[in-house]
Amino acid sequence: MNITRREMMQAALVSGVAGCSKGSGRPNILFVMTDDHATAHLGCYGNRIVHTPVMDRLAAGGVRFENSFVTNSLCAPGRATVLTGAYSHIHGIRGNSEAKNAVENIDPSVLTYPQLLQKAGYRTGIVGKWHLSHDPVGFDSWSVLPGQGLYFDPEFIDNGTKKKISGYATDVTTDLALNFLRQKSEKPFCLVYQHKAPHRPFQPAPRHAKLFENIELPYPATFDDDYATRRVAREALDMRIEESLAGDYPELPKNLNARERKRWIYQRFVKDYYGAIAGVDENLGRVLGFLDEQKLTDDTLIIYTSDNGFFVGDHGWYDKRFMYEPSLRVPLIIRAPGAKRGVVTGDMAMNIDIAPTILDYAGVEAPKTMQGRSLRGVLEGATPVAWRKSVYYSYYENSWLLAGKGKEAMADPSFQFFTPHRIGPHRGVRTAGHKLIHYYAEGDYWELFDLDRDPNELDNLYGRPEQAALTATLKTELNRLRAQYGDTA
Repeated sequence: MNITRREMMQAALVSGVAGCSKGSGRPNILFVMTDDHATAHLGCYGNRIVHTPVMDRLAAGGVRFENSFVTNSLCAPGRATVLTGAYSHIHGIRGNSEAKNAVENIDPSVLTYPQLLQKAGYRTGIVGKWHLSHDPVGFDSWSVLPGQGLYFDPEFIDNGTKKKISGYATDVTTDLALNFLRQKSEKPFCLVYQHKAPHRPFQPAPRHAKLFENIELPYPATFDDDYATRRVAREALDMRIEESLAGDYPELPKNLNARERKRWIYQRFVKDYYGAIAGVDENLGRVLGFLDEQKLTDDTLIIYTSDNGFFVGDHGWYDKRFMYEPSLRVPLIIRAPGAKRGVVTGDMAMNIDIAPTILDYAGVEAPKTMQGRSLRGVLEGATPVAWRKSVYYSYYENSWLLAGKGKEAMADPSFQFFTPHRIGPHRGVRTAGHKLIHYYAEGDYWELFDLDRDPNELDNLYGRPEQAALTATLKTELNRLRAQYGDTA
């Protein structure tokens, strides 16, 4: 079925506009997620080039988290973790499935916050990117992109029916969000509003395609990283933008030397990335504007984040997966009823905290499978005394190679562990000042970083005698967190 944006919007107007309910003292909930939006690429996080005035205004009216982290930096696991408030080994989605040619679904015994809100009387809906193998569960209505979806004239699966909608995906997703919000109901709503953008290959809307055409963007401090002390990073050749992205740009000039080629790709890559982000920001403004018009903003819990971080030329790379800061960190902005306004907090948050936070504000008890903690105390200026001082990360994709025939193959001295982007399973712990990473599929290889002295994570200190005591302390903390979260396989 093919429909136009105009037809879709006209149908919504016929059904009536002023229908959002404030609920019975319970807040409405708007959860906004982008794809691969790195923390360093929002104005409110210090970027003076990218255009994010709406996100910046949301931060000015809420709480912005300086230290927000994911548990597993990959699309499908990140989305499942937000829904369930649990790590991958609990909810069942460890990778993006295609690596082992199998399908991973959320364990049906692990409840999601939409299921619980729906049961508690909320009207629930999801629009945009889903990126999980099974149909959405716990939603009264859903209209999602299949897989990664397309930027232009995308197909949506609308409550089980495929529909091709003309237009730009970010605009169309927002039209669908507004259609949901305009529906009349006495129930409070929970809308999960998730964008494809700015996922690669970046394709801005035509109106944003030339926003940065006449400027040269600055290069990251680690753009020419030589990976001198980090063996796994050095071997991740297809993470490098000059190795893997040239095919995205058939117009790449042929007469460039290696340095010029890498810089040309970077400029085009990031300008398109910023153009896609501008589209998200503009459309977020449409949704927040509607809440303002309907006088619902103060009665709505609004959360903005991304499914994972992203290397935007950092270390000369694109993509995510590694536990390094650009991949591990995500933007997190929350405006909540009764919470502080215009506050920046350094308290550590994780994506497992989002579901318990939503349920807390809705007055719904979180199930025992949720491993995060509500951020409500942090948002209201009363951070609990025993708040976390460290975070645990566990990247599992291709961990199946560590068992069965894969394990036997690895015993062969000639075995080479090849994965997408040359990144095998690893886990680690991050404290305020240090990070320890264990690449357990790489011959027991470790990395240790002093984040105060070396925030760009260039100098691996592991194995140096003077770091023995610190290493032992961090290994103890890593084991404690593994036990706490039940990730002991």
